[in-house]
Amino acid sequence: MQSTDPSPAGRRLGRGALASVCWLGLLTAFTTVRAQEAAGGVQFADVTVEAGIDFTYVNGASGQKFMPEAVGSGAAFVDADGDGFLDLYVVNGAALPGYDGPTAPNAMFHNSGDGIFEDVTTQSGAGDEGFGMAAAVGDYDSDGDADLYVANYGANVLFRNEDGRGNFADVTVAAGVGDPGWGTNAVFVDYDRDGDIDLYVANYMSFSVDDNKECFGGKVRSYCGPTTYPGQSGVLYRNDGDAGFADVTEAAGLYNDTGRQLAAVFGDIDDDGDQDLFVANDKTANFLFVNNDDGTFTETGTIAGVAYSEEGLAESAMGADLGDYDNDGSLDIIVATFQWLPNTLYRNDADGFFTDITFDAHLGAASVPFLAMTSAFFDYDNDGHLDIMVTNGHLDDNVKDYDPSTTYEQLNQLFRNNGDGTFTETTAASGPGMQVKRVSHGAVFGDYDNDGDIDVFVSDSASPQCTLLRNDGGNHGNFLMIRTRGTLSNREGIGARVRAVAGDLVQTREIRRGYGYMGSNDVRLHLGLGPRTRVDSLQIRWPSGIVQTLVDVPAGQFLNIEETAAP
Repeated sequence: MQSTDPSPAGRRLGRGALASVCWLGLLTAFTTVRAQEAAGGVQFADVTVEAGIDFTYVNGASGQKFMPEAVGSGAAFVDADGDGFLDLYVVNGAALPGYDGPTAPNAMFHNSGDGIFEDVTTQSGAGDEGFGMAAAVGDYDSDGDADLYVANYGANVLFRNEDGRGNFADVTVAAGVGDPGWGTNAVFVDYDRDGDIDLYVANYMSFSVDDNKECFGGKVRSYCGPTTYPGQSGVLYRNDGDAGFADVTEAAGLYNDTGRQLAAVFGDIDDDGDQDLFVANDKTANFLFVNNDDGTFTETGTIAGVAYSEEGLAESAMGADLGDYDNDGSLDIIVATFQWLPNTLYRNDADGFFTDITFDAHLGAASVPFLAMTSAFFDYDNDGHLDIMVTNGHLDDNVKDYDPSTTYEQLNQLFRNNGDGTFTETTAASGPGMQVKRVSHGAVFGDYDNDGDIDVFVSDSASPQCTLLRNDGGNHGNFLMIRTRGTLSNREGIGARVRAVAGDLVQTREIRRGYGYMGSNDVRLHLGLGPRTRVDSLQIRWPSGIVQTLVDVPAGQFLNIEETAAP
């Protein structure tokens, strides 16, 4: 989130973005035609109402422009009861001073397996009533079921899945993970490769409703920029088993309160077998913490070329993701940014450095007019190349009073990977669910109907209804869905690297849950295969170091793989 100053200086564009905006009208016409050809028949349908998902986000706004009102919130796809179908957890806000409207807790919706979700919040015990921001899912106690962590503006909460049937208990105090800061993202990860999953919590800033400063866009009240308040460091909790978690932030070299953290995503950036950490910071330099595999990290963002934009400016970074979009075996980075700035794609050059290729990849011009929150890689058409989805929505409901060129509600965007290093925007051709203008912030990805393609749930910051987008047609291409079970490695295999070879298609992916913005996603690994009917070689490199290879694997199946050592 950046300053809402409407002056030219307040919304300055980089030279690449400025040049691109001049050509935006011409490019839009060309892109629309190409999008019709590129969408490949995949349509996203808004099935929220027919699925029975009735949820209204409470942002607690009363006109006083308290910062937490505008930032949230997220959601999680989680198989809470172990029946093989993804349930849905949606994070809610709460009342702030001056707000006198209705309130409601976070909500848990049970997936019945027939396209219908049932509200089971009360029965689940997971209906936290704090001012929620993000949700993280992971089997922290290695008992075979999914536990749930909620990051709040205020004390965070850990819910343990008590019986594997979706009944949760608050174990925050016993586990020692109730950080009281402004948690904006959380992710479970086995950073030390000891066989259980640890927890990282990204924190935003030190804001108090008792010290709410007045800021203006032109002559009207607006939310303040992120640097108005001091930053907060994220927190790393090491899982110590029965003893709970230990705060090892400083010992691990991760304490840094100069940022304004909105996203944290782990992945093996340097392909050395352990999980590195990228942190997207709002209006301050991004962090790239390289894992030294000895319990510590080294921050290399500036050296690696991901701390700043191509113009050398600190990005107003929101959501972020890691993924190998060009199938060269190295994880690249996508970052969502504020309006009048392009979202940023950093290509991993596999030598410790990254290159900003946003405009070369045809992602820059189309993103400039939008305020992006989630950015995430996923293969929506099952062709084996990672596409990109971006959720958009402004922060100020009165933005048109100081910037008539934009709107509060905005379209989300979908970009199809052309397989040649470039993308084509296919939003206009991708179904009615992509044509709705809302204040969309969080988004989570998973195959909720188990039909072999990836669906999307979008959580909105101020709209009357969130959105469940069903992918219709993505499974016209073949797929393989993989669920890993660690034995020496952590139970869910978080951090395992998978290399799949199917003829001329070679994909490198990782088992993970936490990416995008404030959400937790399907832990099953989805591989699109296009027309290919088999995977010739499927190699899994587990966090333990064990390498396991399967050959001649038929497509079109949900495959469970258990970690085994070579005989």
